[in-house]
Parts: sequence; structure tokens; C-alpha cells
Amino acid sequence: MAKQFYSASEAAKMLGISVDTLRRWDRQGRIVAERDGGNRRVIAASEIDRLQGARGREHLSARNRFRGTITDLKIEGLMAQIEIVVTDPVRLVAVVTRDAVEDLGLGVGMPVTAIVKSTSVMVQNR
Repeated sequence: MAKQFYSASEAAKMLGISVDTLRRWDRQGRIVAERDGGNRRVIAASEIDRLQGARGREHLSARNRFRGTITDLKIEGLMAQIEIVVTDPVRLVAVVTRDAVEDLGLGVGMPVTAIVKSTSVMVQNR
């Protein structure tokens, strides 16, 4: 039987974030945390599910998953550019179709998971 509530450390591990980030999110109102009898943060399973989105409904073989929050969204014509803060100051930028943004209902401030599936990524500055 699945648990209804998880400790802060368990929830942070499930979300792929640090306990410090979880505490900060609680203070900022980005995650709903409750308190147990010992005044420790506990996170409802439903809150973890909300932050994980559709995870569990589909299985992808991609190993590189970066959980973060959308900080900027630019839509021009058929394309859109999404900036995601993974762990401040680390940012990930994705270029996707406008339709994908609209279908997923994406917006600034939303928690998302960027999934990278590639055989190689190379960047060189000359």
C-alpha cells in the first residue's frame, strides 16, 4: 500500500531536488507541506504527483530528466522557446513547436521535467 505522506527527505528524493530546495519551495508557496506531530515537514503523495505531472502514466527510456520551473516562454510563429531553471543558476533552454506549448498548457512558473534523449550533444566556442 502506497504512503499518503512522505518526509521532506523522501519527497525531495522523489522530486529530484535537495531538501533545502524543498524547504525554499515551501516558504515560497510552490509546494504544499504540512507538519507532523513533531513539527517536521511532510508532503502528501498527491502533492508529489502534482509536481511530477504525468509521470507514471507513460514509460520513456530516457535517463536524463531535469526537473525545474519555467522562467521564460517566447512564442513566435510556429515555434516556442522555453527557459527552465533546473537548479539556480543552471538553466536549460528548449525549442519546441507552438502546438506543443499549447497542448501541454505550459506557462511561466510551472514545474516541468525536461527529458533529454540524444546520442550526443556537442557545444564548442571558437
